Amino acid sequence: MKASIRRKYGASSKITIENIEKPIPKDNEVLIKVYATTVNRTDCAILTAQPFIMRFILGFFKPKKIILGTDFAGKVVAVGKNIKSSITNDKVFGFADTGLESQAEYIALTPKEHLFSIPENIDYKQAAASLEGAHYAYTFIHKVNIQSGQKILINGASGGIGSALLQFVKQYNVKITATCNTKNLKLIKSLGADKIYDYTKENFTVDEDKYDFIFDTVGKSTFRKCKPLLKEKGIYISSELGAYSQNLFYAITTSISKNKKVIFPLPYSTQKTIPYIMDLLKKGKFIPVIDREYSLEDISKAYEYVITGEKTGNVIINI
Repeated sequence: MKASIRRKYGASSKITIENIEKPIPKDNEVLIKVYATTVNRTDCAILTAQPFIMRFILGFFKPKKIILGTDFAGKVVAVGKNIKSSITNDKVFGFADTGLESQAEYIALTPKEHLFSIPENIDYKQAAASLEGAHYAYTFIHKVNIQSGQKILINGASGGIGSALLQFVKQYNVKITATCNTKNLKLIKSLGADKIYDYTKENFTVDEDKYDFIFDTVGKSTFRKCKPLLKEKGIYISSELGAYSQNLFYAITTSISKNKKVIFPLPYSTQKTIPYIMDLLKKGKFIPVIDREYSLEDISKAYEYVITGEKTGNVIINI
C-alpha cells in the first residue's frame, strides 16, 4: 500500500510516498480502507515537532511513528477474530492528536478507542473535515458557561477550529464578532457572525465593545492585548501556549481571580467530542468547511500550504 512517510522531524520536503506492506489487523483490531484524511495544524506539529514539547510525546530524537496522519474517513474491510464481523463495510471515521498513521491507503485500529460511525448524510470528505478542528472547538465551548445574549469574539474564524467554533457558538443565541481575511468575509457572515473584522485591514483589539469570552483559535493575539476588551468577569482562551508558554502561566495565576481570567483548553477525549460532532452533522447544524483537495502523491504541497497558516477550514487528502 502507499503511505505518507517521514523518518525525521522537519519540513514538508522530508515527506515521501512509499509502498509498504498493508497492515494485518490483530485479534482486537479492524482494517480500514482510507478514502479521505486531512492535513491540519496537529499534523504540522507532528511533522515538525514544534512546539518542542511535542518531542516528549512523539519521540525525542526521531518520531516513533513514521507514517503521518491524525484523522481518517473510510470503510471497514476486515476484522480481527475478536471483533464482530457485522461491522465489515461500515463507514467510519476517527481522530487522535498523537497520530493514527492514517495518511495511507489502509490502517488497522482498535475500534473502542478510535472508531465512530459516519452519519448517513455525510460523505467521506465531509467526515474527515469534521474532526480535528471541531474536536478542539468543542473544548472551547465546554470550558465556559455560555448563556443566551452574551457577546463572544472569535479570532481566526475561518480556520479549521474557528469555522467549527463559529457554528457551535451560534447555537447559544449569542452575539458573535469574528476576524478573518478579506476573501472569507462572505463565508464567515454565512456561518453566523454578526460583526466581522478583516484582519488584513483592521485591528480588532481597538474594538470598543466588551466581550464575555474571547476565543483565539489561531494563537495570534495575547491575553494582554485582549484584556481591555473583556468584561469584568470575562474569559480569554487561546488554542496555543503563547510565547514562553504564557497562556499556561496566566491560566494558573488568574484561576483564583474574581476578575478577568485565562483558561487553557486542555482537550477532552474523542469519546466526548466526536459524538457531539456526529449529532450536529446529523441535524445539519454543523457543515465542515473545505478549502482545497490534494492527492496522496501531492501531500507535501498540502503540508506546505497548511504551514503558511492561510488555509480556510480544512484541507482534504483524497486516497
